[in-house]
Amino acid sequence: MKIAIRYYTRTGHTQKMAAVISEETGVKAELMDLPITEEVDILFLGSAVYMAGIDNKVKEFIRSLNGKVKNIINFSSAAVLPSTYSQIKGLLEKQNILLDKREFHCRGQFKALHRGRPNQKDLDKLREFVKNVIG
Repeated sequence: MKIAIRYYTRTGHTQKMAAVISEETGVKAELMDLPITEEVDILFLGSAVYMAGIDNKVKEFIRSLNGKVKNIINFSSAAVLPSTYSQIKGLLEKQNILLDKREFHCRGQFKALHRGRPNQKDLDKLREFVKNVIG
């Protein structure tokens, strides 16, 4: 099974999460600057909510996928909104790419709100989530 991990981060929260996924899968986590160039069975796609939306770099990356990915697993963090799932799903539907119903989301710190998140407990839950996804 071919797995890839791509993420975008401004604060380092999503990078922390991508590192855990990398440890569990044995696949290097890469920034979204690195395009998917070959077919992938599972893409772990990481993003965060900034000002109630996802960054334009995430949107550009999704537009570049061109059917190379069979299954996308969303992982995200946000201080207030529940996740990036619905925004990612809408963008993928425009590309005729389905987003897996399974996702991982945790709180991210914003100023004093959710200080220290994602924390070790969040990352341990992510580790278990990844184990369940990859079997």
